[in-house]
Amino acid sequence: MASLILGVCFIGSAWLTRNSFMVYSTVDIELNDEKEISQFNKCKENCRPFGSESLPKGIVSTTSNFEMRPLWGPVSENYEPKGSTNLLAIAVGIKQKESVNKIVSKFLANGFAVMAFHYDGVVDEWKGFGWHDKVIHVSAPSQTKMWFAKRFLHPDIVSEYDYIFLWDEDLGVENFIPRRYLSIVRQEGLEISQPALDPRKSKVHHRITARMRGSKFHRRYYDSRGGGKCDNNSTGPPCAGWVEMMAPVYSKAAWRCAWYMIQNDLIHGWGLDMQLGYCAQVNSSLELTVLFCLEALINSVYHRGIGQLKLVWSMQSM
Repeated sequence: MASLILGVCFIGSAWLTRNSFMVYSTVDIELNDEKEISQFNKCKENCRPFGSESLPKGIVSTTSNFEMRPLWGPVSENYEPKGSTNLLAIAVGIKQKESVNKIVSKFLANGFAVMAFHYDGVVDEWKGFGWHDKVIHVSAPSQTKMWFAKRFLHPDIVSEYDYIFLWDEDLGVENFIPRRYLSIVRQEGLEISQPALDPRKSKVHHRITARMRGSKFHRRYYDSRGGGKCDNNSTGPPCAGWVEMMAPVYSKAAWRCAWYMIQNDLIHGWGLDMQLGYCAQVNSSLELTVLFCLEALINSVYHRGIGQLKLVWSMQSM
């Protein structure tokens, strides 16, 4: 007798307190015979994207990506694009061009697709960089990273990318190797993560994001000082299960969830990081699968602490 348990959705029983975060699955469907399994598989095969029901199945194209195509020249019928499987989306301003150049160059060299969000409206001045024509440029003056992400990173558009890096521009990446980072992410099955910050060079706002010696990653940090101590009983942010919004890395499944949490009028994203646990998978014991900060030295970055909001505000005051 075949048996298949399918968790349909997480509804109704999600709750969040100051020191805990748990999600309960309230609906389970059990298929106990071969007939039901066959019907389920048949339904799965015939599922159509909303709005495509009237089209012949053979002409439905369900995904897209940011790979640019030539306007002319012969294209083989057997052409198979060698598209990137991961995406870097980064807010950029011309005043931070040196930092952006290092980040973009490194990610392109590691096979990433790159989308640049120009929050200062300046695009042409980037043409001096060799990678200019390899990057997708989106420009909207005085807008923030979250504004761009909500409008240009819809989950259906980026579904071909395994991981989405949604980064700020003021990060030092001399010791960061994207491919090595993702190898650890895949090995550990991380849904949402961020590279650890080098505490010697970074402006660290939350100690959980700082690199710790002796391990590849950590799920929590401990602090016995003051009233807001973090210990083994701490189950929620910022002691455990938390990443900062400057450099999050999402799996495609986690991003599909996180995108829906971004309000259309969200500006800076403060507070969103406290809710990302809803978009991390839960394990069989119904404990939160925490968000990770990777620790290997080659996977650390440092944060200059300049901040996009400061630059946007300075633009608006000019």
